[in-house]
Amino acid sequence: MRPRVLLADDHVLVIDGLRRILEPECEIVGAVEDGRALLKAAEELKPDIVLLDISMPLLNGVEAARRLRKSVPAAKLIFVTMHADATYVTGAFRAGASGYVLKRCASMELVSAIQEVLHGRTYITPLIRRDVLGDAPGSPLWPGEVSGELTERQREVVQLVAEGHAVKEIAAILNISGKTVAFHKSNVMRRLGLRSTAELTKYALEHGLAGA
Repeated sequence: MRPRVLLADDHVLVIDGLRRILEPECEIVGAVEDGRALLKAAEELKPDIVLLDISMPLLNGVEAARRLRKSVPAAKLIFVTMHADATYVTGAFRAGASGYVLKRCASMELVSAIQEVLHGRTYITPLIRRDVLGDAPGSPLWPGEVSGELTERQREVVQLVAEGHAVKEIAAILNISGKTVAFHKSNVMRRLGLRSTAELTKYALEHGLAGA
């Protein structure tokens, strides 16, 4: 039986490219363009494999992965992304990833990556594996408890602010009040010592909470 794969990337051309690579070997059960749509689709479709990018609107891939580990624990998560920095790789695995493939290597590696993770192994693009394995102690590759300065809700608000959404839009997306959005934003800025929305946006970009 062919593995059932759900695709998540905010670029249509990437989705089309992944389809062409995988359709001979896999059943593509769906494709979505943002992290929140991914959560909904994964719960409905129950795929064997989820291919997701790190930089996605509304909810980034790492945040989505944390939630997918709880909502669809049987699904294997493989990041397909342009981000080669070890910080992103370790963050992805801490969030629950089983594989990490660079987009520029996908045509050669993606089918092998899927086979590896379906057999319970971990796959990392060889181009970056040495850098990641040489990372400092205390930055494990394997899934674990995520610790950070910000709460889940705060990270959501930061990403949406960085993407340029107004308070009312953020409130509607998160189904909370505008006052609550403003409360979280001000708390984050005070906690991190930031003085403007521009500084908050820069923080989000530097810490992988929003795509560049």
